[in-house]
Amino acid sequence: MDRRSFLKTTALGGTSAAAAATLAAPAYAQGKRTLTMVTTWPRGLAGVWDSVERFATSVTEMTDGQLTIEPKAAGELVGGLEVFDAVTSGQADMYHGADYYFTGQHPAWAYFTTVPFGMTAPEMMTWYYGMGGMQMHHELGEIFGLKSFIAGQTGGQGGGWFRKEMKSAADFQGLKFRMPGLGGEALGKLGASVVTMAGGEIYQALSTGALDGTEWIGPWSDEKLGLQEVCDFYYPAGFHEPGAALSVATNLELFNELTPGQQKAIEVAAGDAHQHNYSLFMANNGPALERLISGGSQIMTFPDDVWDAFGAGSKEVLDGYMDDTMFADIRNSAEAAMTATSGWAGRSDGVYTAQRDRVLANLK
Repeated sequence: MDRRSFLKTTALGGTSAAAAATLAAPAYAQGKRTLTMVTTWPRGLAGVWDSVERFATSVTEMTDGQLTIEPKAAGELVGGLEVFDAVTSGQADMYHGADYYFTGQHPAWAYFTTVPFGMTAPEMMTWYYGMGGMQMHHELGEIFGLKSFIAGQTGGQGGGWFRKEMKSAADFQGLKFRMPGLGGEALGKLGASVVTMAGGEIYQALSTGALDGTEWIGPWSDEKLGLQEVCDFYYPAGFHEPGAALSVATNLELFNELTPGQQKAIEVAAGDAHQHNYSLFMANNGPALERLISGGSQIMTFPDDVWDAFGAGSKEVLDGYMDDTMFADIRNSAEAAMTATSGWAGRSDGVYTAQRDRVLANLK
């Protein structure tokens, strides 16, 4: 979909309509409102549900109770992968989820969660808040009748859990593996049989043999989901989600009915949930990984030929969408931001942390 032609053909029917719109004062809904927020997550799921609750609580507090957010876990109102349609149709008011679940609607949604060989969490934040990413998120959302903000961040996600050791790229041939988004498409290029399913379904699928492996989030959330009980081999470093954002999207018509203060509360609460969520995952992943190791999980690293195959598959997938103007614009913007920031980060933070760890180890 070409967003320029879309916006041009839907622009209020011409100059007279636009002029009338500027003269009419916006009509804001009055009184207290409760907004139903459907989510892609099981209730209470470590990390991601924390983001849901923090966002909902913040909106209520910042609006002095004028807006109350009522979260619904996956399956309570609609299925975890049905939240996009529920909000665009008006069945629900807003969703909290991972936008890369909705690449079937438009592949560019992936950039507002993560893409293979894409940005780390700090790079994502820099692009989104400082280099035009948020505006592009809004522009994409408006095509589908949504007002979208990132509202969570898991940091780098693990490469996944496997029943067997992955010794070469050939081991992915025929592997039944759960991985959503464009990363899943890239893994398919290696011959894997890739499926997308909500988090609440993963454990059962592994238990029954419907899956040979899965990625989920990271040690903390994976441990809570019990993946160490059904898979022996864990690869902490993955190519597919170097910094995965979560999102809140509000039905656009409803969003426009809210007062400016209420709209700002949603935006600010989303940003706060994003920052807090990243800290929460970073604080909990390290201790959880040590528990997994103590419990017998085998911690592995993909060999170089597997990484090379991941890279080739990822490039093929991303290049395949470049005939779409919006996808191309968003990809180019994200990659330009990544290039602009990674040079400095690598020569400053990267060098510092390597030297810090070396020096402190020598001083012990």
